[in-house]
Amino acid sequence: MNLLVVEQVCVRFPASSDWRGKTSSWIHAVEDVSFSIAPRETVGLVGESGCGKSTLGRAIVGLQPIASGRVRFNGQIVAQPGPGRHGHIGLQMVFQDPQGSLDPRWTAGEIIAESWDARGLRMNREERQRRIAQALSEVGLDSSATHRHPHEFSGGQRQRIAIARSLAAEPALLVCDEIVSALDVSVQAQVVNLLSEIQRQRGLSYLFISHDLAVVEHLCTRVLVMYLGRIVESGPAHVICGQPAHPYTRALVSAVPEPGCRLPPITLSGEIPSPLNPPSGCPFHPRCPVAVARCRTELPSLRDCGDGHRVACHQARQEMAGDPPSRF
Repeated sequence: MNLLVVEQVCVRFPASSDWRGKTSSWIHAVEDVSFSIAPRETVGLVGESGCGKSTLGRAIVGLQPIASGRVRFNGQIVAQPGPGRHGHIGLQMVFQDPQGSLDPRWTAGEIIAESWDARGLRMNREERQRRIAQALSEVGLDSSATHRHPHEFSGGQRQRIAIARSLAAEPALLVCDEIVSALDVSVQAQVVNLLSEIQRQRGLSYLFISHDLAVVEHLCTRVLVMYLGRIVESGPAHVICGQPAHPYTRALVSAVPEPGCRLPPITLSGEIPSPLNPPSGCPFHPRCPVAVARCRTELPSLRDCGDGHRVACHQARQEMAGDPPSRF
C-alpha cells in the first residue's frame, strides 16, 4: 500500500479580476499532477526555478489550497478543494531557508518542543529537556544548543534544528524543499547523509525537492521531472539521470558539471513560458529542439516506457543500450 497518493492535483492563483471582483485570469502553478510514494521510499522532484515544485510540496502538506484533485495519506484524504481538513501530523515539511522558517525569538529547545505543545502533550520539565536533548542528538547537535537562538548557529546547524522540529512530530513522510541548496558543498553532504541515517533508523519516506540532480541521484530511488507545473518524466533515479528520454530532462542532466559528462551540453533557447498563459499543446514546445507540428497542438500524456519509466513527449524514444546520446 502506498503511503502518499497525489491524484490529479491542480494549484492556481488568481492573477486579475474584472470590475465585479470576479477572477478573470489564473496563474496555473500546478497542473494535473499524480504520483505516489511508498513506505521508506525517497522520491526526488526536480525542475527549474518557478516550475511549481515548492508549490506542490506546500499543497501536499496542506499549506496551500488546491483547485482540484486530492491528496491521500495512509488511505485518508488530507487535501482536497474547498473547506475541510487540510494536512496531517504525519506529513511534515522542512523549508529551504532555515533562517526564515525558525522563530528568531525562540531558543532551539522551544522550537523543537512547539510540536508537542501544539498537540497538548504533557510532560514534566525533566522529561521535556531529555526529549529535546534526544532530538538534538539525532540531528548531530549537542544538548548545549537547547538554550541558544537561531542567529547563534551556522546555516547547516539551523537546518538541522529545522529537521529536528519536523521529526518531533514523529512523521511518516518528510517533504524536503531545497533544504541543501543554500549550504556549502561539504555541509550539503553532511545533511544528505543525515537524512539517509534518519531514514534507516525511523523508516521515513521523503519527497526531496531539488534542482541539483547530483544530490537527487545520490539520495533518491525515483525521480519526477516537472516543467511548467506538469510532470514530464518519471522513473528510477539511475534511468532519469543516466538515460533520460524527454528533451527537457536531457538538458537538465547535461547541465550538471561533471567530468566526463554522460551527455553533450544542451542549450535551450528562450525563456520559460508564463504560467499565466501556458502554451497550447506540449508546454515545452516553444523551447524544444525537436518539436514538430503535433507538439504545438496536442498535449502529450505520460506513457509507459517500461520498468517504471514514463515520459510525456511525442518525440521521445526509450533509450536503448548502445544508442548514441546525441539524438536530442
